[in-house]
Amino acid sequence: MDRSSLLQLIQEQLDPEHTGFIGADTFTGLVHSHELPLDPAKLDMLVALAQSNERGQVCYQELVDLISSKRSSSFKRAIANGQRALPRDGLLEEPGLGVYKRFVRYVAYEILPREVDRHWYFYRHRSCPPPVFMASVTLAQIIVFLCYGARLNKWVLQTYHPEYMKSPLVYHPGHRARAWRFLTYMFMHVGLEQLGFNALLQLMIGVPLEMVHGLLRISLLYLAGVLAGSLTVSITDMRAPVVGGSGGVYALCSAHLANVVMNWAGMRCPYKLLRMVLALVCMSSEVGRAVWLRFSPPLPASGPQPSFMAHLAGAVVGVSMGLTILRSYEERLRDQCGWWVVLLAYGTFLLFAIFWNVFAYDLLGAHIPPPP
Repeated sequence: MDRSSLLQLIQEQLDPEHTGFIGADTFTGLVHSHELPLDPAKLDMLVALAQSNERGQVCYQELVDLISSKRSSSFKRAIANGQRALPRDGLLEEPGLGVYKRFVRYVAYEILPREVDRHWYFYRHRSCPPPVFMASVTLAQIIVFLCYGARLNKWVLQTYHPEYMKSPLVYHPGHRARAWRFLTYMFMHVGLEQLGFNALLQLMIGVPLEMVHGLLRISLLYLAGVLAGSLTVSITDMRAPVVGGSGGVYALCSAHLANVVMNWAGMRCPYKLLRMVLALVCMSSEVGRAVWLRFSPPLPASGPQPSFMAHLAGAVVGVSMGLTILRSYEERLRDQCGWWVVLLAYGTFLLFAIFWNVFAYDLLGAHIPPPP
């Protein structure tokens, strides 16, 4: 029985008068008597929804959203008020799992703070489509780095090579009119050390986040961090170029770390305090290294070295937009006031940055280095 037939049967038998409400016990009996295809996690969620209602009923629209794998803000109330109805056994006790399902369980405990969400994700996860965005971005960055490394015969501190800044991918203040550079700089890196750091975090944090929250949301967050990084540099460090995907990486990492801190009691990932400290130390060290290369270059350079402001801009995007996304697992963002506030703030920043790049350089008489 397909989804539309299931919904039609439910409405005909359980809500013939079109009151908009369905008894949860009656619906559960219908599921078992007709052997209707419904995931165990969805049945658990249905009971939680019923427990949140004084009359033990579920709104028909909520049921439609549930079967269609869409969750609204009402699910938060259901989880808060109907938690006793959910199964008490955790996924860690799930026996007889294959390698891939164990990895899915690991991802659930790494990313999601509530047991009901972990159950939901574990039972409805499908291997197709795979998390292709973060893997594709990382692969493209590695290929670009290898090509430029072989061409320049330089694998560390590539930005000091006079030919490096001539790449059409690098953001340079003298090429601001070439708008694609505000995004494509993420494929270029200072050297092997920066690429390794970014690629490791993209695979360790970005891939699990994409598996849980989907390609659209994580790609939006990553690219928003990248774009905010280059635009912030164009405002705060007007003479500096930008390379590396650190804006997007820091957006993902700061969003994940902020989500862990705000849901500290519910997160079940092992050694979370130690891992939190190590992540903050590594991220701070990378920022410190970028500051050192910007203001105290170890080698003679023909112009300013890449700015570190993209790291900080990415972190701000992660704490604002990213945290809103990660706290809205399987819920509609458009139904949340906070999401529109974040979008308004980001859109205002974009408009300001565009006007700044068009008018401020000439009005302020900024002396930017000649474009390569």
